[in-house]
Amino acid sequence: MNLTLKEKASYGLGAVGKDMVYMLSASYILYYFQDILGVSAVAMGIILLVARIFDAFNDPIMGVIVAKTNTKWGKFRPWLMIGTLTNAVILFLMFAAPPALDGPGLVAYAAITYILWGVTYTMMDIPYWSMIPAFTKSGKEREGLTTLARSCAGVGSALVTIFTMMIVHAIGGSNERVGFQWYALIIAILFVVFITITCLAIKEKSTVNMESPSVGQMFKALITNDQAMTIVIAIVLINTSIYITSNLVIYFFKYDFGGTGWYNSYTLFNMFGGAIQILSMMVAYPLLRRKFTNVKIFYITLASAIIGYAVLFAIAFINMSSVYILFIPGFFIFAANGVLQVLTTVFLANTVDYGELKNGRRDESVIFSMQTFVVKLASGVAAFIASICLSLNHLSQGDTTGAEQVIDFAKDVAQSAKLGLRMTMTIIPIIGLFIAIVVFSRKFILTEEKVEEITKELKSKAPGKAE
Repeated sequence: MNLTLKEKASYGLGAVGKDMVYMLSASYILYYFQDILGVSAVAMGIILLVARIFDAFNDPIMGVIVAKTNTKWGKFRPWLMIGTLTNAVILFLMFAAPPALDGPGLVAYAAITYILWGVTYTMMDIPYWSMIPAFTKSGKEREGLTTLARSCAGVGSALVTIFTMMIVHAIGGSNERVGFQWYALIIAILFVVFITITCLAIKEKSTVNMESPSVGQMFKALITNDQAMTIVIAIVLINTSIYITSNLVIYFFKYDFGGTGWYNSYTLFNMFGGAIQILSMMVAYPLLRRKFTNVKIFYITLASAIIGYAVLFAIAFINMSSVYILFIPGFFIFAANGVLQVLTTVFLANTVDYGELKNGRRDESVIFSMQTFVVKLASGVAAFIASICLSLNHLSQGDTTGAEQVIDFAKDVAQSAKLGLRMTMTIIPIIGLFIAIVVFSRKFILTEEKVEEITKELKSKAPGKAE
């Protein structure tokens, strides 16, 4: 039986809440601790990178734990709920650093809460995406649900991108520290509500009976699934490129674009970008899908992102008196990001069938644990690169929680610092995207014809399997 509208909507709502939480952490944790609380940019970069290295061991193990779980509620939903509740609490604590802390104590607080946030996010994210192959059919239904979930995730990301600074300033005024604390609480509550709806509405319609792999078997399965590893490498390169920009764009508006109302321009730019990202997933991707294969769309969107970054670098050297000129490169970059979020998940879902045919195992939890890990790895690497950029260019305001007036932070920033910021935001992402194109073109073989061939072969080996 096909998925109902209620199931699709409930699953998509979970993606909205999940990515609201992720985007808040990925895009603003560096700004919160470094620019608002005054923690060293290098210290924050090391913390974010070390946390991701820790996830290299934590995430795949969580995939094994999910695979071994067997309850009357299924293997995925219990962990989805447990991870959500604990992650919501940690999210609030992470953005609610006690005012009495400073120096080493504040650095320790940032490290502990961020690592715990990563662990609890893994507990929720792996079962969420692992559910797709477990309760959908191969082919159009799976691709359709993946597209919907990724579109909804994009909506969640866009909402946070658009409204964060607006709401933070509305709640806290000039005290961004207070604003972020209560804003994080709002996001945490919405997260719990949305995932609860998902857990209540979604049931695992088919559970693949399989022997749960050991950690050694798991790594072997990942290494031998060359298509999964190809997508993993592509995701790391693409997301690192995009997250470098998302980490630094707030500094670009604050210290380069400037003006006493810099956050209004920043919010306007993000509103435009968020809208483009959502439309690219919900409208542009389906339209492109009618004429092109997913592989061709992948190349088109990567080219779009590269063009966007090149244009951004070029116009950064002209008089940027109006934010609207930044909409030109923003269109290409945000549109590409939206479509790529859908495509990478579709490709990864297809590698589950490929791995079953090649290795005789259907390890959806293990494969999707890699998606969680590589996305967080990309955010950690991007944050580390961003922190080095901030440190080398001396772009830090420190603790401004007591400011009583709006200041034009850009007026005293050296031109060399602005140039360093611009180059980090554009040149490094272009290089990363070019490498992603090379890796994908040389290694990826799961065309639509190949996926259809694999599906038919799997069905022929399991004739009693339900359609």
